[in-house]
Amino acid sequence: MMNKKTNSIREIVLEKITVNIGVGSPGERLDGIKTFMEKLSGKKFIETKAKKRNPVFKLRVGLPIGLKTTLRGKGAFDFLNKALDSRKRKINKTNFDNAGNFAFGVKECIDFPGVKYDPKVGVFGFDVCVTLKRRGKRVADRMRRISKIGKAQLITKEEAINFAKTFFNAKIEEEE
Repeated sequence: MMNKKTNSIREIVLEKITVNIGVGSPGERLDGIKTFMEKLSGKKFIETKAKKRNPVFKLRVGLPIGLKTTLRGKGAFDFLNKALDSRKRKINKTNFDNAGNFAFGVKECIDFPGVKYDPKVGVFGFDVCVTLKRRGKRVADRMRRISKIGKAQLITKEEAINFAKTFFNAKIEEEE
């Protein structure tokens, strides 16, 4: 009997993880959360700024109100494993989109493994957005000689769910 070889181009890989934190206002708390999360992730965070004026929340255009960073490689795998541990490895099926990506929130930073409560910063939550891809997607993303990729190269919702189950031992739940 002949063994089936797997096609390396069909293999799904983790492209990046984007971590977003919405603080809502500038000041010491934003700076404290920034240093706290830089220690936690090992990457530098950049500030996100308000795009609209909202006098009820005392926001004006250009005011820093949040933080974000992108993780890639081994650091991304480690961070994602810790983030999933904080959620007891449970992800809702509705957290997956039709392009094969998924996102979830960590409600409190003290749920994250290895984190101690810091009274200067307080308790905050953050979003973790996971982007998956197949090898060869660079053809569509590159600046020079852009080409289209076929439909077989796209990742479906079911394939992303299977990837999360096998690589991260995630439990996929139906929304109630």
